[in-house]
Amino acid sequence: MKKKILITGGTGFLGYHLINACIKKNFKVTSVSTSEPKKIRFLKKVKYLTCKLEDKSKLKKIIKTKFDYVINFAGHVDHSNKNKTYLSHYIGCKNLCEILIERKLRPRLFIQIGSSLEYGKLKSPHDETMKTKLTNAYGLSKFLATKYLIGLFKKIKFPVTIIRLYQVYGTHQDSNRLIPIVINNCLKNKIFPCSHGKQMRDFIYVDDVVKAIFKTFKTKAVIGEIVNIGYGKTQKIKNLINSIKKELKGGKPLFGKIKLRVDEVISYRPNIKKAKKILKWSPSTKFENGLKKTINYYKEINKKNLTGM
Repeated sequence: MKKKILITGGTGFLGYHLINACIKKNFKVTSVSTSEPKKIRFLKKVKYLTCKLEDKSKLKKIIKTKFDYVINFAGHVDHSNKNKTYLSHYIGCKNLCEILIERKLRPRLFIQIGSSLEYGKLKSPHDETMKTKLTNAYGLSKFLATKYLIGLFKKIKFPVTIIRLYQVYGTHQDSNRLIPIVINNCLKNKIFPCSHGKQMRDFIYVDDVVKAIFKTFKTKAVIGEIVNIGYGKTQKIKNLINSIKKELKGGKPLFGKIKLRVDEVISYRPNIKKAKKILKWSPSTKFENGLKKTINYYKEINKKNLTGM
């Protein structure tokens, strides 16, 4: 029989890539998101449902069957709205779990997609045993969800794994993220404002994230655990921008025009020893190769837009 998987936030960048991989592995996929997928992220053989996870009464109406796996990517993207961030990333997660438990629909595994920002201002590299030093509403909301889920595991053995992601990049990402913003501006040879670019960030290619998630499906030792998923090495933002500019032979970044957020941390990277040990996983896509694939994807999109295809 086909394995059944529920992916919340399935119409987003990460959800799209995981669903695509699940279809290839013959999973029966259900997606729950706040809206229908964009044309570039629509996939056949997927049951697309629309619902906000914070709307528990509506969520109850659509969660009626048991799934082998539940992956929670859902959450409000604009983190400047503190209330929506809290409701979607914490209350939404809580609602989903309560429905699964109340209706005796526990999956084999519930994977919560956490965030590196759960570490807040703690010095890198981040280790999963570190206590948090939270700085913003998004990090707090993700941390509350983690705390709630680990509590469920300890209390009733709810089968959960928290994957804390760092900066994921790749094809089909929304154009309001750093790498697509820089690529699109350089493709059009535009002048665009940037920060000073001294920040150091860990970038992990989306295919490696998907592989890590599939590893969790087969690893019992990861249940009840928090696992960092990242590349393990940082890239200087200024160097990244200049690399894209050089590759595309265009673009005029104005460094220092955008001020850093008050709570922004200069260097952010994970310790990924736990993922290597428990999941037997490590990133296989070199940053340069992943960036090249991403640039080529946006070049093709830009070409299609210009030709009207």
